[in-house]
Amino acid sequence: QVQLVESGGGLVQAGGSLRLSCATSGRSLSSYAMGWFRQAPGKEREFVAAITWSGATPCYADSVKGRFTISRDNAKNTVYLQMNSLKPEDTAVYYCAADRSFTFICRGASGGMDYWGKGTLVTVSS
Repeated sequence: QVQLVESGGGLVQAGGSLRLSCATSGRSLSSYAMGWFRQAPGKEREFVAAITWSGATPCYADSVKGRFTISRDNAKNTVYLQMNSLKPEDTAVYYCAADRSFTFICRGASGGMDYWGKGTLVTVSS
């Protein structure tokens, strides 16, 4: 059974940085595209970033471009989200997802992903 486990969330001041990790287990997802989504209180889940199975090509939501960087290490079965210049509006539960289609993830719709993690909370104080 595939598991995605997020870590690295926490409380940070505005302008600070955090790095989220998503460790996968159960089977290799090295052929899957991986993505990050987030859900703020009272809001729908939204797309943040995704990366191809090789790690060569990323895509980002406009709201995080230039501040967040997605990467992956297939040898470690881990995907990362480096978040810099954090803003209070980045406060949310961040979820890791996996799907065979990079294009599908980048389109931003959260429904239909093959696998999801349970999320990690990021709180940015002003």
